[in-house]
Amino acid sequence: MTTALIPLTLPDPTWQHADIQQALRARDVGGLFRFVQHHSGASQARIGTATGMNQGRVNEIMNGRREVSRLDVFERIADGLSMPDDSRRLLGLAPQREKRAGGAAFDLAAFPEVVRVYSEQAAAATEIQRAARTARELDVLAVRGLGLLGLRDSLLRPHLDRDGDKPPRLRVLLLDPDSDAVAQRAAEIGESTESLAGGVRLAETRLRELAASSPVEVYRYSSLPVWRIIRLDSTLYVASFATSWEGHESATYKLVATPHGPLYQGFRRLFDSMLKDAQQVI
Repeated sequence: MTTALIPLTLPDPTWQHADIQQALRARDVGGLFRFVQHHSGASQARIGTATGMNQGRVNEIMNGRREVSRLDVFERIADGLSMPDDSRRLLGLAPQREKRAGGAAFDLAAFPEVVRVYSEQAAAATEIQRAARTARELDVLAVRGLGLLGLRDSLLRPHLDRDGDKPPRLRVLLLDPDSDAVAQRAAEIGESTESLAGGVRLAETRLRELAASSPVEVYRYSSLPVWRIIRLDSTLYVASFATSWEGHESATYKLVATPHGPLYQGFRRLFDSMLKDAQQVI
């Protein structure tokens, strides 16, 4: 069929849904089309316009009366649905990253592990707290962690009480209050070394109280803080520490695990490496 395609674009997070990923792995185009129709509201005719098929052919595929087996048709479907690279790989196709004009920069859709960017932590707070209520594992990399876990009204702590259900496993990396990095970080943010070190020790005290009823591990690292990480099961929220802002003031990136995504895997590896070299205090 030679009809020009009019691509159909889905929101990036849609491609991370378990149902659509299972359909891609099984090369179940009928299931893929049904999912696309349900989540986009597109008609069978619109899906056909996107993938170079007539409405009747789309209907046959969606109802299991016809299967897709030709590679060129799979390619046409991937192109017509603006399928990101990770989804193309699940379908058994080679990646096809679109370059932006003027250089070798890739469209963000080629890296679907970055699903959202917030201007600061406060903009992501409601979403983070909702996820924290059901997460089975939490990892936190911070400087002192008072705003995340140390205080009763901090971002995460109120959401760790599961009303009698099994609490989540919590691992926390905090800056060593006796390290040289404390003085350097304090100078960067215009705070005294004593104040910053005292904040870390207060957070450790509060976490020790939490450890009396929950599985909590707390470690000290001694390198200059660069990244701030919150992991809730398979989702990461990543921010940075800079000379001009604190971690909660940084833009916050939401990352999800994908088969080939380097960012999620890289930050998980960073956390595990720091944990291995850190001193456990709780």
